[in-house]
Amino acid sequence: MGGVPNVTRADAVAAVRNPLAFIADRWTPTPRTVQRAALFALVMSVVIVVTGGAVRLTGSGLGCPTWPKCTADSLTATSEMGFHGAIEFGNRMLTYVLCAAVGWAIIAARSEKPYRRSLTRLGWAQFWLVMGNAILGGIVVLVGLNPYTVAAHFLLASALTAVATLMWQRTREGDGAPEPVVGTSVRQLVWFLVGASALLIAVGTVVTGSGPHAGDSSEVERMPLDWETVSKLHAVLAWIVVTLTFALWFVLKAVDSPKGPLDRVRDLFLVLLAQGVIGYVQYFTDLPEALVGVHMFGSCLVWIAVLRVLLALRERPVDGVDLQLPRPAGRVEATSR
Repeated sequence: MGGVPNVTRADAVAAVRNPLAFIADRWTPTPRTVQRAALFALVMSVVIVVTGGAVRLTGSGLGCPTWPKCTADSLTATSEMGFHGAIEFGNRMLTYVLCAAVGWAIIAARSEKPYRRSLTRLGWAQFWLVMGNAILGGIVVLVGLNPYTVAAHFLLASALTAVATLMWQRTREGDGAPEPVVGTSVRQLVWFLVGASALLIAVGTVVTGSGPHAGDSSEVERMPLDWETVSKLHAVLAWIVVTLTFALWFVLKAVDSPKGPLDRVRDLFLVLLAQGVIGYVQYFTDLPEALVGVHMFGSCLVWIAVLRVLLALRERPVDGVDLQLPRPAGRVEATSR
């Protein structure tokens, strides 16, 4: 039976003063562990969006009518609150799981050797986004599910997903200066695609804010817009994103792009195709709750796929050694003309 390691008073003080540094001095995770921690944080950023959608679609948005408590007299949902209270309180509890996932990503990034400050900063950025959105979620409840605060709540969650995606990508590459694998004109086209996708998501929150699923069975304020018109605008933007994706694939083939960007564009196109089918079906079937929930999940996947296309346009070497597949010399120069 092994002995218990001695913990000196100096160790205890160090652990209290800087627990992350204390752990990092005594533990070195493998690169795969760091990657998995970042991926778990990304997965949870999507899960919290989907469960938040379930709260709205089941009419449980005010299942816990106050915040930070569930009721004026209880921190937790009570049996008298029934199904809606359990759904809303369950979503609140998942925020702690998300915090744990982000915390694990921060600890793993801080403990990796050599230390990569950029990874740790991305982890902390996620933490502050989670904290900010938790407060905003409380405000959403306190103002009775005001649609503008609900829209802001979703957009902040999308920002969290973006940072989580970036951190996951950065765990799989080095800290060298980014080297473009395509020309300037192609990168500009992709940035236009990213902007159009962000606008698509933003307009999607307006569709939600003016549509029938208010989040509660009581009389909830809606955005003073015609839902049908906003939905058609959303569809037009979706077709613009699909067209840009299709055009980008042909451009990448024309300039003999490396395999990475082509694969990411293919993935995006497939996700957009599935999301489009779901979107039209839900529109013509009077927005059944289950399909709306799947559409919200698809929105997260579209955003992640778009960001992965953007991140595939450059490579970052480790210690001056390029980890990606080699490409013919002069490709970047040729495609930038």
